[in-house]
Amino acid sequence: MRIVVSAFLTSTATKPCKISSSLVCSKRLFASTTSSSTTSASTTSSSEGTTAGHSEDGEEESDYITSRTVNYSKWYNDIVRVTGLAETSSVRGCMVIPPWGMALWDRIRLELDAQIQAQGVQNAYFPLLIPKSFLEKEAQHVEGFAKECAVVTHHRLKLAPVSKKQTEESTQDQLQQQQQELVVDPEAQLEEPLIIRPTSETVIWNTFAKWIQSHRDLPLKVNQWANVMRWELRTRPFLRTSEFLWQEGHTAHATADQAIQQAQTMISVYANLCQDLLAIPTITGRKSPSERFAGALDTYTIEALMPNGWALQSGTSHFLGQNFGRAFDVTYQDSDGQRQEVWGTSWGVSTRLLGALIMTHSDDAGLVLPPKVAPVQVVIVPIYPTKKKKSVDEEQKLDALKQSVEALAMQCREAGLRVKVDDRDYVRNGAKYFEWERKGVPLRIELGPRDYDQGVCIFKYRVGSEEKQTVQLDAAATEAVHGLNQLQQYLYESAHQRLIKGIRHGDTVSYDEMKQALTNDEASVYPGAGLFLVPWKCDETNEAKIKEECKATIRCYPLTNNTNNDVDLQGKVCFYSGEPATHMALFGRAF
Repeated sequence: MRIVVSAFLTSTATKPCKISSSLVCSKRLFASTTSSSTTSASTTSSSEGTTAGHSEDGEEESDYITSRTVNYSKWYNDIVRVTGLAETSSVRGCMVIPPWGMALWDRIRLELDAQIQAQGVQNAYFPLLIPKSFLEKEAQHVEGFAKECAVVTHHRLKLAPVSKKQTEESTQDQLQQQQQELVVDPEAQLEEPLIIRPTSETVIWNTFAKWIQSHRDLPLKVNQWANVMRWELRTRPFLRTSEFLWQEGHTAHATADQAIQQAQTMISVYANLCQDLLAIPTITGRKSPSERFAGALDTYTIEALMPNGWALQSGTSHFLGQNFGRAFDVTYQDSDGQRQEVWGTSWGVSTRLLGALIMTHSDDAGLVLPPKVAPVQVVIVPIYPTKKKKSVDEEQKLDALKQSVEALAMQCREAGLRVKVDDRDYVRNGAKYFEWERKGVPLRIELGPRDYDQGVCIFKYRVGSEEKQTVQLDAAATEAVHGLNQLQQYLYESAHQRLIKGIRHGDTVSYDEMKQALTNDEASVYPGAGLFLVPWKCDETNEAKIKEECKATIRCYPLTNNTNNDVDLQGKVCFYSGEPATHMALFGRAF
């Protein structure tokens, strides 16, 4: 197949990059197509002199992690690289997710899938390729995604023909290479171009037209776990890649109220997932009209505050009204025998959540994982004697120590913990400690001969306590469960306090102050300026001016600050125009 990046409504247009040019992409992790963004974030020499491999251009890649205070963007890329969460692929902008990164996504997927199905939603799967005509049926939708679409135009390749002149003038090696060259077969052009799905509203609503005939077919709720393609010029692992993983839910309802309730329910599910599983506090709100999903009447969002003061949209839920139903002629017969149009929603989260997870909790020593989402919650490192020749008594003691390690691991598993025993005899204990700390494992338990003799083991938590703890062996599993619960709460409270402190309120800040704070607030700066909650009169023209003047966008109208606007906004004026305010708006820079 021939895949062509195409803006099929405006053939020469390219979508402006949504990430600041200050974000430094490492050579290994999704270097930009432009020379200005190919600065290496991975070639600094470690003080320990160790390396983690080689970059694409042959340079050695250091396992050194840049401090956040030096360059936050580079720190993020370093964390992703040295912990093995993602790697570049042979296709620019697309990433390989190795097992450690995929295990994190699996933890999110398993937890979220159970919560989605608890809402009466069933999993399904829909085609990767979408006819171009489907996107054209919903005008706002096609306008929103046209510049990001990858387009399949042919269905076959063939070997390039070799002319008689080429045969006569080429060496044997050149001729062999020419005979192996593949070209697009011009006779294999598709009658209609196919779009690699950027999202699936169109193909799913086309299917809904077949599935929905009667009021008894409603509500119809489906979800799919899939990959999508949105072509990006500059990419950043997990936060913005051309291909990414996500789930997308789609529902059809008999009434607008039912659809709105579904959209609100799902954004609450996402907020709870972030809080309970990922220990990430979020702000739930509604998008301004200019920031809504293409084709939606209303978009609900959860926004997380990253430690550099930038916001990260972490999940969205859309009330689609009847737009897609009308576009695909989806109607049902009500109980009175009349044909009625349906109301729709769509909602989703993606692997951007892994980016949020990395940035929210990690530190200069590496990844920090909340226990509930960690693929390995407890790593047990046995400290075996290094003496090669042992007496019978020493062999017996070693066997007893190994049995104790196995028993400890079993007790932890029976307590519901995910456990790894690192008994590699070719890796030094210090290197094991270093590796698992960088990978973010919440708890390390050490058990050596002296510990065994005393009936104890040694606990070391990834964060929250600098000191090692001596714990009785027979109470270790119980203590681990208790300690990990405390660690989960500690990580959430730390992030929550940062969120509270990171929001400046409109009563104490003017637009000029916000402009001064945000104009030069780049992603590489730590801790950054934060977010601004201000009185605002909804005005798309002024919103565009602010974006141009200080690069800030309205992240959302927070629900908690916009519950009763007639009362809450009485006497307040827009911080930009001076006109009576219609909303409390949260402004800030964003990934």
